Amino acid sequence: MWLSLLAHLVSTTPVPPPVTLPHEPPPREHRITILYDAFGARRDLTRDWGFAALIEYGGKRILFDTGNNARIFERNVRRLGVDLGRLDFAIVSHRHGDHTSGLSYLLRVNPRVTIYAPREGFGVFGAALPASFLHADFALPDSMRYYGGRVPDEMRFGTPWPNARFTWVDSITQIAPGVVLISTVSSNPGTLELRELSLGVQTPEGLLLVVGCSHPGIETIIAAAERSAGHVYQIVGGMHLVTAPDSQVTRVAAALHDRWQIDLVAPGHCTGEPAFDALKRIFGTRYRYAGLGTRLPLP
Repeated sequence: MWLSLLAHLVSTTPVPPPVTLPHEPPPREHRITILYDAFGARRDLTRDWGFAALIEYGGKRILFDTGNNARIFERNVRRLGVDLGRLDFAIVSHRHGDHTSGLSYLLRVNPRVTIYAPREGFGVFGAALPASFLHADFALPDSMRYYGGRVPDEMRFGTPWPNARFTWVDSITQIAPGVVLISTVSSNPGTLELRELSLGVQTPEGLLLVVGCSHPGIETIIAAAERSAGHVYQIVGGMHLVTAPDSQVTRVAAALHDRWQIDLVAPGHCTGEPAFDALKRIFGTRYRYAGLGTRLPLP
């Protein structure tokens, strides 16, 4: 009798709904993935001279440069499982082909992405100049005058990527909260007046500085970054010491450690093998390997 009564109570007592605990979304990964470079340990990726990296930080996905060959860029991106259709924006550091040639693939998979590029007169990313650029001579017949004497208010110049949504940058520019572009100009032989963009990302440890080739000089870029955005704690990318004499390599490596007090270095691309060695010796455990396919964690 008691057993049947107990069974009746159990069957008629409402069962409370399961307790639902608050769901915390998984934390977003903060990292840099090296998509293009000429050195690396992964045999399933194609090594080639050039540079490209994906920066994922604070909910933003930023492509920095596009490598030297569109087919190789596409192959590496696919094998690394990277979706370039989901970008907040892209950055091209400078006009050289080993940083721009993958743009055709990027624009195929993400034709409407905003691409930040250096502002240069008559540059490969397009340009615009006011009509005052021309010095008019009204005494000439129309057949000898530019545009027949009817010059447009703004003269716009072409680009190999006419459908790209380029935004030109020629100064220190914040493009998102905590994300800044550092514009510098080379004064070095061979790249005189070349404009280059570097990327700065604010982290709890200081400024993460991503560089493409550092043609203006890595110390010039650091100085510009620190004037506008504070202490540079980590550098990732090419420092353009590949053709530098050993004395210059040693001096710059020591300056990064002692003068600029950089906390971490992750050199790649045109930094050069002797500079890889010098930086690794000087920075020790604060040197980060950044070969093709590497995923560098960020704070």
